[in-house]
Amino acid sequence: MQVALVTGASRGVGRGVATSLHDAGFKVFATGRNIGAAHLHDAIVRIACDHLRDEQTASVFAQIASETGRLDVLVNSAWGGYERMVENGAFTWQLPFWEQPAHRWTSMMEAGVRAALITSSLAVKMMLPAGKGLIVNISYWAARKHIGNVMYGVAKAATDKMTADMAYELRSHGIAVLSLYPGLVRTEAVMEAAKCGRLDVSNSESPEFVGRVIAALAHETTVLERTGRVLVAATVASEYRIEDIDGKQPIPLTLENA
Repeated sequence: MQVALVTGASRGVGRGVATSLHDAGFKVFATGRNIGAAHLHDAIVRIACDHLRDEQTASVFAQIASETGRLDVLVNSAWGGYERMVENGAFTWQLPFWEQPAHRWTSMMEAGVRAALITSSLAVKMMLPAGKGLIVNISYWAARKHIGNVMYGVAKAATDKMTADMAYELRSHGIAVLSLYPGLVRTEAVMEAAKCGRLDVSNSESPEFVGRVIAALAHETTVLERTGRVLVAATVASEYRIEDIDGKQPIPLTLENA
């Protein structure tokens, strides 16, 4: 049984990934500040963790080491960038950079990019003895075009660069590192927007769909050949004929229509 850690699993993509990895037979550890209230299978080990606090992150890995002695897959999904999008009744998430609140940098770069760096550093130390492993960094098309705001693009571009450079250093150790782009995911926030008629979710993906793709990659014997690359979840799903929980196969987004 492979052992996986999914960060930021209290809701959204992280929750879906944790659920799908469990359904695929993984032993799953899931972290989040509000993980105790997350809708997750009882067999998934929940560990309350604020990844802005390194000592809490270290405690997560100490628990995994104590309970299993190994780690095969890390999914970095912790991300605070979608919090406080509306402030004092105003939607501030799409403001130009000179009008953006400073807290957004912390929620994207510290709770997102830096958290992924720290968790990856600790995960690698558990993977090295086995000479194999998989690290998946959840990223998005904002790395390649302007979507939403400047800080969003900076954070996602940093994630992709971090993936590429980590892969360069880890290839000889048998550990693969990937950036994975979901499409429009039916998270709680997205579905609220859809209710108001502001989003078309006809080609959307469930949070569990992303997890199904990661499970397939984790079982791929040649995954090291993909290391350092940016992968589109729906494209990988088409390779493996992976369907979403509703039986549909989402159409992959492209740079033009993301």
